[in-house]
Order: sequence, then structure tokens, then C-alpha cells
Amino acid sequence: MDDITAKRLVFAMLDADGDGVISADEYFARAERVAAATGRTKDDPLVIAARTAGERAWAAMDADGDGGVTFEEYEAWAGADAFDTVCEPVLGGLFDLADTDKDGALDLAEFTTLRTALGNPAGNIKAAFAVLDTDGDGRISRDEYLASVRAHVSGGQSPMGEALYSLGTAEAT
Repeated sequence: MDDITAKRLVFAMLDADGDGVISADEYFARAERVAAATGRTKDDPLVIAARTAGERAWAAMDADGDGGVTFEEYEAWAGADAFDTVCEPVLGGLFDLADTDKDGALDLAEFTTLRTALGNPAGNIKAAFAVLDTDGDGRISRDEYLASVRAHVSGGQSPMGEALYSLGTAEAT
């Protein structure tokens, strides 16, 4: 998958109402959906950490401060550098919310909860888990997950991204 296609898929997922602009409400709803899906309250330290990381990411993404991010703004911003500096803490925080047994890895049920809350089609999630679980132990480590997301958003080879965003059925990270 090329870089522009990967960015369009991620943008489409973030732009939940499909109006061509990611609003702050749409962006921040991700942490709230994962928290709700895992039964965590707003005062849970992991929810607070995920929200704080999200606030930093939003400030970087919405560089002009107008309250919305168009695809052109997102395309110019997104990539490996943005992932390394602001996205990784956000996605790591969301991973931590889904890691309900706190073992540093997600099993299929936890992964499904996370990716469903983030807006991926349920039909693609099991395939994405399977390609990430390369040793077949039924778990995906935080590092494996984040490396695959990084590869996807920076235009690299990401089997998880390919599976989650199969043509015609997917939305994004």
C-alpha cells in the first residue's frame, strides 16, 4: 500500500462523520470509546494518560489551531516523524487501555475491543491479529503492534495495515 493510500485510510477513520475534516471531538472520541469498551472510567490513570497524549497529538496535528484538520493538513503532517514524536504515545496509551490483564500484550479479544473501538471493520480484525501474531502464541506485544502501525502510517510494509484496510472494507488507525 502506498503512502497516500495509507494516509487516506487513516484520515477516513479519524473523520468519523465523513465531512472531510477531522474535528477535535472526532479525534478525542477514540480514547473515550476505548475506555468505554474496556469499562474504564474517566478518572482511570490510563484514560487520563491516553487523553493527555491525545491532546499533545491534536495540538501538533491542528497546527493552525482552527479546530479542524483537512486531508491536506493531515497528509503534510502524518508520517514517521509525527508517529515517533506524537502518535506513538497516543497509540501506546490506547493499547494500554485495551490491555485489561496488564500483561503487556493483547490477546484476540483485547485486540478486537481496541480495533473495533477505533473504527475498524470487525471482519478484518481477526486477519490483522493473525498476521501480527507471528509466533502463534495468541498474543501481540505492544512493540509489535506499534511497529506495525508505524509502518502503515509511514508508507512502509505493514501486514496488519493491509489486513485491517483490505480494499473495499476498511477504515484506519
